[in-house]
Amino acid sequence: MGKDDSDSKLYYSRHVFCCTNERPTGDPRGCCADKEAIKLRTYLKNQAKKAGLEDVRINAAGCLDRCELGPTMVIYPEGVWYSYRSREDLDEILRVHLIGGGRVERLVLRPEDVPLKATD
Repeated sequence: MGKDDSDSKLYYSRHVFCCTNERPTGDPRGCCADKEAIKLRTYLKNQAKKAGLEDVRINAAGCLDRCELGPTMVIYPEGVWYSYRSREDLDEILRVHLIGGGRVERLVLRPEDVPLKATD
C-alpha cells in the first residue's frame, strides 16, 4: 500500500556528528571540548558550506563515548568514525570522504581502537 521507509530519499546525503562534549576538569577520560572540538567543528561546518555541500549536515554532538581518542566524529549513513586533531585533518576528511566518497584511513577509528595505556 504505502512506500517502505527504506525506499525514502535521505534528507541529507551525509550527517556528521562531531563530539563537543565537556567533562569536569581532571576527568580521567578527558573530553573532546578540551581538545578544541568546538572550534574545529565550526571550522568544518564553514568549510563544507564554502565547498557547496548543501546536502551534508555538520552537527555538534554530546558524548560519543570515545573520549580518550578525541576529538571524534561519526559520519552517517556510512557509520565511519574519525579521530582528528587539526584543521588539516578536517580538510582531508572534507576532501576525501565528504566530497570524494573515500576514507581517510590514517584517521579512521575502528571498534577495537582503544586508548593507549600509560606505562609505569
